Parts: sequence; C-alpha cells; structure tokens
Amino acid sequence: MTIWFKDLPLEEIQRTSSPRDLTHSLGIKFTDIGPDYLSGSMPVDERTRQPYGLLHGGASVALAETLGSLACYLTLDPKTHYNVGLEINANHVRSVREGVVTGTARPVHMGRTTHIWEIRIVDERDKLVCISRLTLAILERTDG
Repeated sequence: MTIWFKDLPLEEIQRTSSPRDLTHSLGIKFTDIGPDYLSGSMPVDERTRQPYGLLHGGASVALAETLGSLACYLTLDPKTHYNVGLEINANHVRSVREGVVTGTARPVHMGRTTHIWEIRIVDERDKLVCISRLTLAILERTDG
C-alpha cells in the first residue's frame, strides 16, 4: 500500500526543482521513491561545506526540509490542500568532507492538520550523518 496521493515517476518529481531554487543550487537530486519514503542525494562540495571543510549543518537541514516537505506534498490532493513547515530539528552525528550524502524521508504521523516526517541522512558508507524531524501544517486551499 502506498501513501502517495498520485503515483509520479521519479523523473517528474525531479522536475519540481527549477534552476532558480535552493534545491537546484545545492545540487539536490531525488533518487528513489517507495511506498512510504522519498530519497534524495546532495554532493558535499564547495556549495555545501562550511569554512572548516565539513558538510555544513544548514545544508543537511536544507536537504532534510526539501525531502520532508516534498514527500508531504506528494501525499496531498494539490487541488484542495498544501503544506507549510512549522518546525525542523536536526542532530548532526557524523562529519563528512567529500562525496555524496543521501537522505530518506518517512512519515511518523500523518494527521488531518499536521504531518511529522523523519529524515535520516547517511554518507556513502551508509553511516548516519544527520537525523532530522520536520513538522508541517496541512492547509486547505482557498484560492478556488
């Protein structure tokens, strides 16, 4: 059983990023979608490192929020509802200097007015780098 409102191919999900948005600027790519998860990757390079040469915690949070927000959106009927972030937290547990990190968003709670998503970010050796929790408000469209 799937949680998605509509089954979309990964190529169509990737097209949600435009050259003018943060997702594109950080090199985030959507890499996998399953019945209850969305995954994406981000390079650890000059765009995502802090001055000490490590993956910037803010870049990890941007990856987490991108995955969680889009995953939440994909569970909603876009004609009647949309989502906005309420709160995000992140625990940074391992540093990364190079390569690619991959995040996977899964729902913890999918209520009528709020969703909570957990996003686990791992390095290329599948070691946990960051774990994040994102709370989103589910709002009704009023724009007809």
